[in-house]
Amino acid sequence: MNEPLIQRHWLTLAAPKVAPALATSTVLILGRIWNANGAEHSVGNAALMVVLAAGAASAGAFASAGRAGDPVIAGTAFAASGGLALAGVAGYADGLPLPLLLWVLATATAYGIAARYWRTDRRDTVAYERQTTVRREEHGHVERVEALRAGAQIEVARSGAAYAEQLAMALISRAALPGFNPQALTDAGLPELPPGNITKEH
Repeated sequence: MNEPLIQRHWLTLAAPKVAPALATSTVLILGRIWNANGAEHSVGNAALMVVLAAGAASAGAFASAGRAGDPVIAGTAFAASGGLALAGVAGYADGLPLPLLLWVLATATAYGIAARYWRTDRRDTVAYERQTTVRREEHGHVERVEALRAGAQIEVARSGAAYAEQLAMALISRAALPGFNPQALTDAGLPELPPGNITKEH
C-alpha cells in the first residue's frame, strides 16, 4: 500500500512558530502609532481599552466554564483580552519601557500556551505516522505471504503435471514392450492405460 508523500513549504512550517511574536509585535506597533496620534494620557481611550479587555476576558472565562467549554473560543478570547490590554498600555503610556515589558510578557505567555498545542499536535502526528507504518508493514507482510503461497501452489501444480506426464510416458513405453499385460497394472493399483494408446502402440 503506497501512501502519498506530502512535502510542505518551509514557510508553512515556520508560520505557526512566528505567529505569536508577530501578533504581539503588531499590537505593540499599532498601540504606539495610536499613542503618537493622541492616545497618550487619554483617560477616555484608556477606559475604553480596559472595558474591551475586561469584556474579552469575561467572554473567555464564560467559554471555558462548564464541562462543554470550547478551549479554542476561550483561548481566542483570552488572547484578544491580552492584546487589548497591551494596546491600551502602549497607547496610554508616554515611554517605551512599560509597553516593551508587557510585550515581552505577552509574547512569552503566547508561546507558552502555543507550546502546549504544538506538543499535542506533535504527539498526534507521531501516533499517526506510527499507525501508518504498522499498517504498511502488515499489508506488506500479507502480500509477501500470499505471494509465497501462490508460488508454492504453482510449483506443486507444475510438479504434479510433470509427474503425470512422466508416468504416462512410462506407461506408454512399457505398453510398447513385448509381453505387456495391462491387467497386471490394474491388479497392482496403477492407473489403467487408455485403450487408444495400447491399440496405437500395437
